[in-house]
Order: sequence, then C-alpha cells, then structure tokens
Amino acid sequence: MTWLKPVDVGRDAQAAYGEFLRDLEARLADPGTDRFVLAREVLSEAMYGRPYEALQADAPLAALNLDARNVTFEAEYYMATDAELFGRVKPLLWLWKNLDLTPIGQNPVLGIPVRRVLAERIFRRVGRDFKCWQNVEFSVGYNMEVGDDVVVHRHVLLDDIGGIELHDNASISDYVNVYSHTHSVLDGPDVTLRRTVIGRGARITYHSTVLAGSVVSDDAMLATHALLRSDIPPHGIAMGVPARTTRFKVRGPQSVLVDSRSLVRVPDRKANPEFPEATPNQTRVAAEDELSGRTVVTGER
Repeated sequence: MTWLKPVDVGRDAQAAYGEFLRDLEARLADPGTDRFVLAREVLSEAMYGRPYEALQADAPLAALNLDARNVTFEAEYYMATDAELFGRVKPLLWLWKNLDLTPIGQNPVLGIPVRRVLAERIFRRVGRDFKCWQNVEFSVGYNMEVGDDVVVHRHVLLDDIGGIELHDNASISDYVNVYSHTHSVLDGPDVTLRRTVIGRGARITYHSTVLAGSVVSDDAMLATHALLRSDIPPHGIAMGVPARTTRFKVRGPQSVLVDSRSLVRVPDRKANPEFPEATPNQTRVAAEDELSGRTVVTGER
C-alpha cells in the first residue's frame, strides 16, 4: 500500500519519453555499443541541445567534459576499486550524475525510469520497481545490491566501496549517508571495508548516517539526524548520536529475513596492502578531568 497517487503528463510528452527510454535500453543492450560514446551523445543533446560533434566544434572544452574518458571519479584513486569493473560502469555513472543536473533528471516521469535502466547495468543486482530520486551519489556502483520496491530519495550518499545491501521495500530518506568503509583513527590510510545491510521494510530517515558494517534489521528504523555505528534488531527504532534502540514497533508475528542478531556477516576486507592486519582498538574512554579540560596536578584534591 502506498500513500502516493498517480500523476499523468500529456500523451505527446509521454510518447516522446517512452521512445527515448526504448532507444536508450536498446543501445545499452547492444554489445557493440561504446558506452562512453553513448553517454556523451545523450548528455550533449540533454545539456546543450545539439549533437556531440557540433558541440565539439563550437565548445571543445564542454565537449571534453561530457566524455567520461576525460574525467576522473574519487573512487578511481582508491586502492580498493576494481579498475575493470569500474571501467564498465564509469560512463553510465557519469551519464546518471550529469542527467540529474538537467530537466530530464529533475522530472520524475522520465528521470526515475532512466535511473532504473542505468541501475540495471551498474548495480550488482537490482529488483523490480527501483525508485531513485535525483542527486544520489555512489562510490563505485557495482557493489550495490538492491531488492524489490526499494526507494532512495534525494541527495543520498551510498558509499558502496565495501558493499551495500538494500533489501525489499527499504526506504532511504533525503540527505542520508550510508557508508561501507572506515578509517583507523591513528592511521588514515588504514582502511577497512565492511558490508552494510539495510533489511526488508527498514527506513533510514532524514539526515541520518549509517556507518560501515552496521546492520539495520527487517522493519527497523533509524531516526532523523541519528548516527548508527552498530545494529538495530528487527522492528527496533534507534535514535540519537550515537544511535541506540530505545523503542520497538508494535507488530504481530512476522517472518524475519535480515536479523542483526543472527545474520552471517561478510568478513571485513582491508583496502590498503600496507595495512593488511585487522585494525585493533585504538581509543580509550576519556577521564572526567580530560572531558572537563582541567589540568591534574599531583596531590590536587
């Protein structure tokens, strides 16, 4: 059940949108298609209203930056990024990112179906009726596993370098950050990749953050502005910084697939060969005098 209602646009517009989508899908399905060429051609028409060759002649700098071979992503500087896998998805990520800056991307009638078509070629797995709104960022894209009827809202960061699972009916609200890598507090280059799992029907609400390796169980919720650095059990509601489960939804008996208490975890991976060993605990609890800022002198009472 949904609280949303259907909204229609004119028949002529819908027909044009359908033709655009069919052409895009057909070209992506063709093994002979050069994805870099496809992406730059679509972007040239969408952003400048002219063929790429014409833009190249009139505005070569603009044209160069539409071709993903001439740009870099942050992920390309990461040791953990698989160059071959990222090379396959890079032009599609560039197309996705830049289309979101155009009226095509800002129009849900066309933008959401376009993202669904691209997600099918970028993600490791994507289920039916994936709904992604504009200005969502991924680290590499190819480590995303998405179930059926998942919704991701505006301005979300999905750092999937270590793997992110979004199970059926999960909802990620606006301005959420979900991470799958973590840095040592003593040595920034010591990076650990940890798979993050969001269970079935789970809701990650506005402006909250999920840190790497966290498991949000089925039907659980992370409250607004909360910072999750551990897990939430089934039906639990976690709030605060750091987030703690303080309430449970009143539910009848339900089957549970993702349960943080019993889930078999994917082993952590190290991202930097210079730090191959598991990172030990590197912090201690501050003493009361340290928290207050007082200087302790021997013999002081």
